[in-house]
Order: sequence, then structure tokens, then C-alpha cells
Amino acid sequence: MFNKKKLGLLAATFTLGLVIAGCGADDNQQVEEVDIGYFPNLDHAAGIVSKEEGIMQDNLGSEITANFRNFPNGNQFIEALDNGQIDMGYVGPGPAINYYLQGGDVTILGAAANGATLIVSNEGSDIKDLEDFDGKHFGSPGNGCTHNVQLEIMLQELGLTSERVGGTVKHQSGVDPANSALMFDQDQMDAYTAPEPWGTYMVEEHNANVVAEWDEVFLGETLPSVVLVTSNDFLENHPEVVEQVMKGHLESVEFAQENKEKTLSLANDLIYELSQNKLPEEVLMKSWERFEVTEQIHPQSLEDWADASYELEFLLEEPDIDGLINTEILDNLTE
Repeated sequence: MFNKKKLGLLAATFTLGLVIAGCGADDNQQVEEVDIGYFPNLDHAAGIVSKEEGIMQDNLGSEITANFRNFPNGNQFIEALDNGQIDMGYVGPGPAINYYLQGGDVTILGAAANGATLIVSNEGSDIKDLEDFDGKHFGSPGNGCTHNVQLEIMLQELGLTSERVGGTVKHQSGVDPANSALMFDQDQMDAYTAPEPWGTYMVEEHNANVVAEWDEVFLGETLPSVVLVTSNDFLENHPEVVEQVMKGHLESVEFAQENKEKTLSLANDLIYELSQNKLPEEVLMKSWERFEVTEQIHPQSLEDWADASYELEFLLEEPDIDGLINTEILDNLTE
């Protein structure tokens, strides 16, 4: 939990520094809007709360408008970050790492949630365990995404690989989590590596089987399911704005931690608005137990995930993510 008194002291010190130095004030004046991306997933609770409760807008003040834009998957989020359609936002670590290793301009400022990956199978698929994936067809939100790698590295340990690398397991990427249950109902997919709340929804409402719980999947308890990112260009040119966003993020994390029922209600309303899926309260409550809302990040888990992605041949070169993570602002606000 961050220290509100320290935030006040930092803000006062920072404001005094602007007056004395005569610089930095122009930074905020040059930015009239901040475009922030997020997903309509429950583990994006911090982003959802920051939007719906007005926390981010309050921290940015009256001179800067916080614009939120939702994305169905990390690939589309990264494309928007790359072409300047968004300045910052919430995304899985996989797309951020992949983009960075391809030379993309991105930096991870902190986490928003850990966990939240559930491996589920269609009731009629005969998949009860990971060993049963041979010859089956699974889906994921994106090719090489966080959840995709978590499943495939576990399959590889059992001697099973996807058709992408000459194996026997069929993989369909780009499956919108909100549409995954429908694909199960229509027998278009045998299994899905699901972000929350969609994994729990499929189990509770569509009789899906749990193949691997969130804390059983690869790096399940320590790998961030959501990170807050920006570009180095935006950070270097508008550090004060990024700090304001981080303050809003920390307040939103704390709000979600301390106000579960309100957070679940906000998330459910937004999910319905975007997907026309209103989730039962029982689904939300059970889903909430499958991840942790937190700003704390585990760098080693990100390195281990990148190594797994390379081992699975999603990456062509051995990964080096030194320089990707920059928690200086987070550390200053929470120490």
C-alpha cells in the first residue's frame, strides 16, 4: 500500500521544484489529453476503477483529460501504442516483452495484477488433464500472448507442441475472451487459455472443465497478468504526467483491494457495456480469488516468461529484457 502522506510531500516538493527551476510546468501545458488503453477483463480492475471512479482524472487535474480506450487483445494494444493512438495503458506482459524485443519503444512502470490465467476445456472435448491435448484444438487471446506461452510451455514439458512448430496440438489465436464461451457451445474449440473472469465464467456457466488452476499454470502466482506501460519517448518528454498517472494507478489499486464489491460491480457494468455479457455475481466472486490486484512486480518472472517464449520459438533470438522495466517512479511513491 502506498503512503498518502508521502505523496503529499512529494507533490509539494515537486511543485516547489517547478517554481524554482522554471521548467516542467510547460510539460503539463503541452499535454491536453492522455490516452490510456485497457482490457474489459477483471484483472484490469485497476484500470477500470481509475476510469469509472474518476481517480485518474482527479490525479491529472482539470488541465489534462484522461481518455480511456479498450482493446480485445495485447497485439491491438501494442499496435495502438506503436502508432501513437495511446500514450500509456494496461496490457499483459507478453505483448510488452515481445514488442520491446522487436525494438519497440515501451517501458513497464509497474504491475496491476498477478495470476488470472485459467486453462479450461470444453465439456465434450475429453480433455481432463494437460496430457489430453494431443490432437486437440485450443484457443488463446493472441499468438504468443502471456496466456498462450503459459499453456504451451507446460505442454512442451509433456512432449506436446503446437502445429506451429510441427506438433500435434492445433492452436487458434485471436480468440476474444468474451466470445470464447460461444465457441465452446458451438464446439469450435476444445480448450482455451483464459484471462479472468472469462475462465471462471466458462466453468460456472458453460460447464467447462478446469484443466489447470491459476496458481498451477507456469509462473501463475508471480507473473503479472497486467502491467502498466508507456513509451520511453512519452516518459522522457512528460515525466510529470507519467507520475500523475502512476499516482492515479496506485490509488486505483488500493481502491480495488479495499472495495471488492464496488470494484466487481464497476467491472461488471463495463464488461456488459462493451461485450453485452452481464456476469453472475458468483462468477465474479470466484474469479476474484484467482488473481491478486497489486502494483508490485517480479522482474525474474518476466525474464522466465521471455525465456519460455524463446524456447517455444515465438522469439527467434535469445531474449534480453534489460532496460524494459523502469520502476523508479513506483519506487519513489511507495518506499
